[in-house]
Amino acid sequence: MRKEAAFRMSWKAYIVGFFLLGIFSLSVIFQFSSKWVGVGRKGLLDASVMPSKGLKREATETCKTKKKGKGIWTVNSSGRLGNQMGQFATLYALAKLNGYEAYLQQETFNWLAPIFKISLPVLHKDVVRKIPWKYHWVHDWMSKDYEQIEGKHVMISGYPCSWTFYHHIREEILQEFTFHDFIKDEVNKYLGQVRGTRKNATFVGVHVRRGDYVHVMPNTWKGVVADKAYLEKAMDYFRNKYQEPIFVVTSNGIQWCKENIDASRGDVYFSGDGVESSPGKDFALLAHCNHIIMTVGTFGYWAGYLAGGETIYLTNFTLPESEFLKLFHYDAAFLPEWKGIPADLSPLLQQPKPQS
Repeated sequence: MRKEAAFRMSWKAYIVGFFLLGIFSLSVIFQFSSKWVGVGRKGLLDASVMPSKGLKREATETCKTKKKGKGIWTVNSSGRLGNQMGQFATLYALAKLNGYEAYLQQETFNWLAPIFKISLPVLHKDVVRKIPWKYHWVHDWMSKDYEQIEGKHVMISGYPCSWTFYHHIREEILQEFTFHDFIKDEVNKYLGQVRGTRKNATFVGVHVRRGDYVHVMPNTWKGVVADKAYLEKAMDYFRNKYQEPIFVVTSNGIQWCKENIDASRGDVYFSGDGVESSPGKDFALLAHCNHIIMTVGTFGYWAGYLAGGETIYLTNFTLPESEFLKLFHYDAAFLPEWKGIPADLSPLLQQPKPQS
């Protein structure tokens, strides 16, 4: 009996010892596993925040963007291509200056995205309707007040088209207004055909604004549009300066151009189609030229700004008492290095004949 009892006691001790050994082993395995998983997780986390060398610049720029204040700035969409570009560039510059993110409305995007590789995000219409906007009207030149615009949700309005807003970040604006590759290919192909066998060709884009301006300028603003004499002076400037100038003419009044621009020398090409609802082709032709002759309007201004060469513009095209001068400043509208040719205002000074 004693032997049997001793055997039972030793068997129980063996079971308890084996059980304790098992618990100890599991504890060691668990601690080792936890430590290994922790190291693995740390490695994964470290890998997720360490950009590769190729992404280092992009990651740095993203961090800079995140430093901006939380808010949404946008611009009211109005007018055609030239106005849309002016509104885009002004929004881009003022939002950056005030430390907020810039967003586009769908209408602005619809005008610009088919032509340019713009990068700004687009607001959904439902979002636009729900945000309590602070509306801020801007005039056509930069003011000191615009450096500190109050509000996290600002909608800029107006028709700004002045280099004074954004010329200090010109390269960024030009980057935003980069043409799509298929447009560049089409334009370069056409210009290559026009060049022909000329070895010293210099392309001069000519934009002649007609359309509604023919009536609006004299009747509303006491001003004029470009006439035949102005275009001859501007074209002669380039003919005297360059060996083989080629004039690429676009207009929303192309028939008037064909009747008033002398093409007998073989250096003038009436190239644009003048379709105002889809002006991408005309604008791209102008912007890919070396130099620009503009008349009036934002379309020609932007062609000159993007082309980057010499730009000839029509100046003093209203009477001194014109209300237009309250909205428009010549020195803010045209870059200092551009060359102005004064308009002929004599048609505005002619007195109407008294009725008998």
